[in-house]
Amino acid sequence: MRQVGVFRHNLFKLSEPFIPQQAQRLQRYRPLYLGRLRYGSAPPGAEALLLEDLAPKMRLLPAAWHMLSVSPHPYLYMLEGRRLDLIHAHFGVEGVYALPLAANLNVPLITTFHGFDATLAPFGLLANPAWVHYALRRGRLARQGNLFLAASNFLREKLLALDFPPELVQTHYIGVDTSAIAPRTPAQEESCILHVARLEEVKGTEYLIRAFALIAPHNQTAQLVIIGDGKLRKSLERLARETHLAERIHFLGALPHAEVLIWMRRAAMLALPSIKTSSGREEGLGMVMLEAAATGVASIGSRVGGIPEGIAEGETGFLVPERDPEALATAIGTLLANPSLRVRMGEAARRRVEQHFNLAHQTAVLEDIYDGLLSARENGGAAARQENR
Repeated sequence: MRQVGVFRHNLFKLSEPFIPQQAQRLQRYRPLYLGRLRYGSAPPGAEALLLEDLAPKMRLLPAAWHMLSVSPHPYLYMLEGRRLDLIHAHFGVEGVYALPLAANLNVPLITTFHGFDATLAPFGLLANPAWVHYALRRGRLARQGNLFLAASNFLREKLLALDFPPELVQTHYIGVDTSAIAPRTPAQEESCILHVARLEEVKGTEYLIRAFALIAPHNQTAQLVIIGDGKLRKSLERLARETHLAERIHFLGALPHAEVLIWMRRAAMLALPSIKTSSGREEGLGMVMLEAAATGVASIGSRVGGIPEGIAEGETGFLVPERDPEALATAIGTLLANPSLRVRMGEAARRRVEQHFNLAHQTAVLEDIYDGLLSARENGGAAARQENR
């Protein structure tokens, strides 16, 4: 069985279950996770090599050195005696750091772009020390990377605008595990508006709280449940208190993926009111929206980024203008007032995610992409050897 190095600096984060979910569904390739720091538990039976394990008592030191140096040598040391057939980096930042490693191992590099790595303006990248090398070397990645996967058509267009080679950029939806997420029954639903997101500006949580303040006086049972954490949590909690509805707005913090799915089964709807920030950052797609669809839950999202690719307007949910609490409140109120509409949209969402975003199918497509890349490389090498004879 061939082996793929799944490259992500911060591995197994609660907010990124889609990375191991995809890797663990591979059939013809065995994943080996490569990263700097461990932010959660690896999947059962999975193997991971992390820089933090090189110096357990100073776990941040190897990671910090790698961030500054971009050197592949720590990974080469850990991989000694092992064989990788290719590397799959998640996020463009990781692609830049994986590039010299792939070159040293003489294996192809695939990079998947998920959002900020294709939308954030250069000044936004340079403001974060962890992204400086990416801002400075993204052009090199575009020239030397073997293949680039965009998590949505929207992101593919963004990559083309950044001068990534059109013939090397493909849209590939990761998908969700529809075999593991069963559609809920209407009896499981509660009057709960669910928001699952990092509490950062791009997620538009502020506008959801303001929208909830508009509809709450007209619906005494509705609750707003916010799952996630981030630098804006305190200011958002303060805003919730200012609405005098704090007892109906629940901040649950970051939760394990299994608990998020339990909350989805209770939700009347999912709200994803993301915005385009002043730095250009936009939502790449919104995996949580696809998980809600798999659960049979309608979604309301902003008409920005890749969100319109996940919601069929008027069929599986509603799309509203960004930064518009009134329009968002109208959409929320419409769903709250129409149980049959929620059921109809939820059922349509489930059908749509089965057809277009099924993890098993999408991972099989990914393996075909791996095969094609390796075959082209092998054939190219054979042709070069033939010419040299």
